[in-house]
Amino acid sequence: MALRGRAPGARPSAGRAPAPRAGGGRPRLPRPGGTSGGPGLRGRFDQARRAWDRPLTAYYLIIGSALLIMVLGLVMVYSASMIKALELSLPASYFFRKQFLAAMIGAGLLLIAVRMPIKLHRALSYPLLLVTVFLMALVQVPGIGQSVNGNQNWIGFGAFQLQPSEFGKLALVLWGADLLARKHEKHLLNQWKHLLVPLVPCAFFLLGLIMIGGDLGTAIILTAILFGLLWLAGAPTRLFAGVLGVALAIVVMLVETSPNRMGRLSCVGASAPGPEDQCWQAVHGLYALAGGGWFGSGLGASVEKWGQLPEPHTDFIFAITGEELGLAGTLSVLALFAALGYAGIRVAGRTEDPFVRYAAGGVTTWITAQAVVNIGAVLGLLPIAGVPLPLFSYGGSALLPTMFAVGLLIAFARQEPAAKAALAMRASAPGRKAGGLGWMTMRRRVKQRPSGER
Repeated sequence: MALRGRAPGARPSAGRAPAPRAGGGRPRLPRPGGTSGGPGLRGRFDQARRAWDRPLTAYYLIIGSALLIMVLGLVMVYSASMIKALELSLPASYFFRKQFLAAMIGAGLLLIAVRMPIKLHRALSYPLLLVTVFLMALVQVPGIGQSVNGNQNWIGFGAFQLQPSEFGKLALVLWGADLLARKHEKHLLNQWKHLLVPLVPCAFFLLGLIMIGGDLGTAIILTAILFGLLWLAGAPTRLFAGVLGVALAIVVMLVETSPNRMGRLSCVGASAPGPEDQCWQAVHGLYALAGGGWFGSGLGASVEKWGQLPEPHTDFIFAITGEELGLAGTLSVLALFAALGYAGIRVAGRTEDPFVRYAAGGVTTWITAQAVVNIGAVLGLLPIAGVPLPLFSYGGSALLPTMFAVGLLIAFARQEPAAKAALAMRASAPGRKAGGLGWMTMRRRVKQRPSGER
């Protein structure tokens, strides 16, 4: 017996629409999220949360944010330093070329840090500390050390200059992380003597070598690294407050005994250059930010870099960024630093290796604290400390150890068990073998099959 409405032996059409409803129209299939119009706000939030919790999120955040900061920094170094180079009768791209060379060397150091095993990082921490202390002491030898902007913290090598105190940050992170990790493995960190000694005396020794040269800004960052390591090691609040009180007392004494530092402190929140133009740099940094508006005056169109703003390509490059790229540009830079800081905290919080936790936390403290001090000074919220914006400002001595530290974060992010499994799965997937040439092998295999098997 034939079915109603269909000829005998006829097959149903594959594209036949379902029967119409009583009210007319075709029935709508439910979509994920519980609504017919889309996944819904809660569904989208759940999707974003699942994507954010993937094992490789921190890995890609570190690589992406650090690379974007460095590339944008190279662009802004070229734009901000052109007039300064011409004033010195140098080619307009002089500072950019030196920064680009430092970035290439730093990229090599980053790759080395990524490929080095953690045991080798721990083994090199002590030699690095000894070499850094030697160079920092060598800076104070007459005839060897050089003074820049009143701070004697440099060693000259022909046309290049090296600031050993910048490498002191990396040395303190690695050595302090290894020291605390070994004490953690022996369950000694619950005793305050083992928590403080020899970490705090060694850090104060480095601070003393830096302050002999008069570089308070680098000393502040080194102090922040020390506090970050103590915090990660679980220092009691009273002990932490005691060390912080001693450090603040030393800073107050150093500021009060230096008219230059007192003048910088008085320029916090200044809106006019003041007597003898002592707040000239701070005020013109604000002028640059205010002149940028929402989207800036255009790349290369800064007015303040024409001799009005001192150090436009180093300490105050963020002000030139605000003038040329506007509020959108400055917020983008802040977002990139926030992403890098979040990724570092995530790596430190998810690892089971104590050395990785202390080293990742120390590097994150270093980069975020230095960014806050630099940007806070440009915004007039903090005294001008003379520290560069990490990965962004001109200066090879600051860029090289920072890129090695970023390589450490990348290596630590790769070592997470879930991230390692995800990377191994991607490496073994079709089309990713043999250096990304697996798809060629698959094409050969397809061509070699008989035509009937395709």
